[in-house]
Amino acid sequence: MVFMEKVNFIKMHGLGNDFVILDARTQGFSDLNDISAKLADRRLGIGCDQVIVLENTPKADVRMGIYNSDGSRAGMCGNAARCVADIILNEKQADKISIEIGSRIVSCACAGEGMVAVDMGEPILPQISSASPHAGEDNFLLVDVGNPHCVFFVDDAEHYPVAGVGPMVESHPMFPDRTNVEFVTVNDRSNVRMRVWERGCGVTFACGSGACATGVAAIQKGYTDRTVTVHMDGGPLTIEWREADNHITMTGPVAYVFKGEFLLSSDAVRMVGPL
Repeated sequence: MVFMEKVNFIKMHGLGNDFVILDARTQGFSDLNDISAKLADRRLGIGCDQVIVLENTPKADVRMGIYNSDGSRAGMCGNAARCVADIILNEKQADKISIEIGSRIVSCACAGEGMVAVDMGEPILPQISSASPHAGEDNFLLVDVGNPHCVFFVDDAEHYPVAGVGPMVESHPMFPDRTNVEFVTVNDRSNVRMRVWERGCGVTFACGSGACATGVAAIQKGYTDRTVTVHMDGGPLTIEWREADNHITMTGPVAYVFKGEFLLSSDAVRMVGPL
């Protein structure tokens, strides 16, 4: 006999970077790589950039697992961290909570109506040991904020061929585990324009960890001050790279889209469809 299991979800987004959020604290799931790819499909599923799974952990208020739209795992997602933080802040009626994401524990706090601030911790600046992964673009920096980023500074990010160049850099031999790729134009000491190719997702409206990496790269190269607004297709995030403790703070909005249920078949790991 085939059984159909009802699974609850929340659809949220941060500046258009959208997520299907599942709560595994009360309900178990198997083969999430397969489920997430089906859920993320914008024609046959619910549609999202990433599927986010909430889990219990002794290390923080909640643990957040991240599955890209192609079913692969991700180590960090800043926009999803803000969305999850808002859920848990409301759930606990608290002003501050912590989330375990990969190897990091991030601290999150209310930052005004519909806004959340996340302390993303310290960035890592890997050494560049070879030539540029994209011929003709030599002004770049590698930044790790819990996941890898290759940040290029270009003359015109607005019209840059992100969808063409992004996948080539993502899978370049320099990055055996692939990388996220940002294309950035500096407007002034406080503002930069960024477009992004996300590892395992493609072009997205916004990338929170990418904005953090971009802020760090711009500051490291001396292009901006230590607080910078990163303007993405979906809107702006405020990034501060604090000199006192070397931590990055990301501040921006969250939005709820809808709640719903989908059916999961017991005869195979496959999504049957929304109710």
